[in-house]
Order: sequence, then structure tokens, then C-alpha cells
Amino acid sequence: MAEHPSRDRAAVLALHAVNAASRRVGRGAGTVAGGRVALALAPGLLGRLAERRVIGLVTGTNGKTTTTACLAAALSTLGDVATNATGSNMPPGHVAALAGAPRAPFAALEVDEVWLSKVLAEESAAAVVLLNLSRDQLDRTAEVRKVADKWATALAGFPGVVVANADDPLVVHAALGAPDVAWFAGGLAWREDAIACPRCAGRLSFSAETWQCECGFARPVPEAVLDGTYATLRGSRVAFAVALPGRFNRANALGALLCAVRMGAGLDAAAATIARVDEVAGRFSRTVVDGVAARLLLAKNPAGWRALLDLLDDEVGPVVVAVNARDADGHDPSWLYDVDFERLAGRRVVATGERWRDLSARLFYAGVEHACESEARSAILLAGRDGDAVEVIANYTAFADLAAAR
Repeated sequence: MAEHPSRDRAAVLALHAVNAASRRVGRGAGTVAGGRVALALAPGLLGRLAERRVIGLVTGTNGKTTTTACLAAALSTLGDVATNATGSNMPPGHVAALAGAPRAPFAALEVDEVWLSKVLAEESAAAVVLLNLSRDQLDRTAEVRKVADKWATALAGFPGVVVANADDPLVVHAALGAPDVAWFAGGLAWREDAIACPRCAGRLSFSAETWQCECGFARPVPEAVLDGTYATLRGSRVAFAVALPGRFNRANALGALLCAVRMGAGLDAAAATIARVDEVAGRFSRTVVDGVAARLLLAKNPAGWRALLDLLDDEVGPVVVAVNARDADGHDPSWLYDVDFERLAGRRVVATGERWRDLSARLFYAGVEHACESEARSAILLAGRDGDAVEVIANYTAFADLAAAR
């Protein structure tokens, strides 16, 4: 921060003051408003705050916050880590995270997939983790292939390591041109956005273990894979019994592990630290709502819903589904018809959230008997009226409202 020391110091002081005021008045977690003010007062502050840090960036449509938490945990074995733990993943959030830990030599920062190019231009990152790409909030975000092309352009001359999911063809397309790529087996349960080859537009052929196109574009061989409760990285095998539930979380944790090792962390120490992460910004947390036990799960788009429905497949307890359509969610709820809610048939289901009517219509067409309750806490009480623990699946702002009220 040597170039504009007095202006930068004033901007950071303003950041802390605005964010503290934001928290006091209940306007969010206090990680964005101050960052915006700081950047307005001191343009270029992000790059100066990032100087002399070893930074790992995490991006993708799903799993960013959880993977970033795992990466931060692993890097903590090396030293203090700055991180945007609440998911504020655009430049103002990065400024707040870095200013909040000014002496931390490491940083683990999640990045909105649309903002990756901008952030890379300002931060000298050592590594970038690419998780996946699927449709999400199309009223504000470009079609996924355009995002993949932008990633490819931004990463073509990237001097650090790109840690990329070998199972997602769009991610592979984006990463192949980078000078240094480390592939991991990240899985791809949702394939509907990866049907066509991003190189020739031909149809991709998927099997249980791989995918390929007649043009020669194919799944790379990953250097990091999962094997039960173990992970193997470049031939080294380590215990990796991840506390977070679901195959998708284990796969994302593997990406964080590979990234941390490439950033200098020891394999055994990083794996042990990641394995202990059991809750991330309220995700997968267990709580009690007016006497009813509930687990809070976040799903923002069809791919996320697919992953969580997979997680719940072996259970029979009641489910509350909460959907809003505010700015942060995307205003168009038509994505509800891409979610296979049919899998909830036979369970006690309650629809809630500001768009409960849209959700109820979708559940009706899915053949899922359900009740409706516009207020989320009341919906949890209704679902758990017989004393059963309730699974609550909510999209972004509906989840945030519930997590804040815990």
C-alpha cells in the first residue's frame, strides 16, 4: 500500500466504519458496503492490499464458499489466512477480507464466476480453483459457454497453477490453455449444461468414469482422486474422511486439498485440517426452531438442487423447500422446472418462501403432495409437527434469512 498510503489508510478506516454501521443496523454481514466505499475513495486499493500475499482463488457455479473454507483451513497450517468467509465474492468483498487481515501472508478468496477476469487483473494470485459451470441466474449472468470462454481468455497466460475439475467439460475447455494445470476428480452430477462439446459443438459421450468427443476433446487424467475415505495426490495416499456431508462436498474438498498442496501446504496436515470442517457460513448446520430440530441446506440452481436431492435420497423425513426471487437469487424462478422435485414424492413436504406459489405449482406438476406456508419458521413447525427432524432446503436469500434467525 505504499503508492497512496494516506488515501489507502483513510479508505480502510472508512471501510471498517461503514461495515460496522451496516452490521449494527442489520443490513447484512457488513462485508460489501464498506468495500464499495473504500474502492470509491482509493481506486486500485484491491491490488495494493493483495501485494506480497500468497492468494488462492476459488470460482465456479456451485460450492465456492465451502471449497474456500476448506482451502482457508488447509492454508492455516502455514500461517494466518485472510478469507471472505461470508461469501462476499466480488471486489468489495475481497477488499473487506484483505483489509480485515492486513498481516495475513495467505488468502483464500472465493470469486463470482463472472468476476474472475477482473479479479485476476488486480490480484496476483498463486492459484485458481475451477469447480464447475452450470446455468445460474440467467437474468444477470451470461450463458455458461460464454463464461467458460472468458475464463479461458483470462487464464491463457496465468502465471500460477490452475486447479481444475477434470469431470466438467466446460471447466476443462477453460483451463486447457493455462500453462500449469492440476486436474482433480471433482464429479459432475448435473450434465445438462455440458451436453455439447465446447470445442466443436458435437455431442459429448459420457460413461461412468470419463467423457469424450469424436473431435478428440476428452477428460484429462486427474492427479487427485478420491478412494473411499482416502485421497490420492500424485501417488501419495492420505486419510481424508471429510466431515461435510455428500459426495459433492468431498469432491470440492479434494480440489481445495490439491490447491493447498500446490501452494505449499503439507499433504497430511492439510488433509487433516480440511477433514475437520463441518459447517460453512451456516450451510449444513443443525439448529432448533421453536423446538423442532432442523438442518439448513443451501441450493441456488438446478445443479445444486440435484446434489442435495442426492444427499437426501436415503432419508424419509419431512422436507421444507423455501424459494425467494430477490436480486441475489435471480428474479426468474423458471429454473424450478429443471429440478427433479419428483424425488420428494412420498415425504411430508412444505413449500414456503416469497415464491411459494410458484413452488407449489411446480410440486403439483411433479406429483408431490405438499402443504404451503408463506412464513419459513411456521413451515418448519408444520413439517416437524410429529417431532421429526426437518431438512430445510432454501435458495440464497431464503437461506440467509433462516441462518440469520438461528
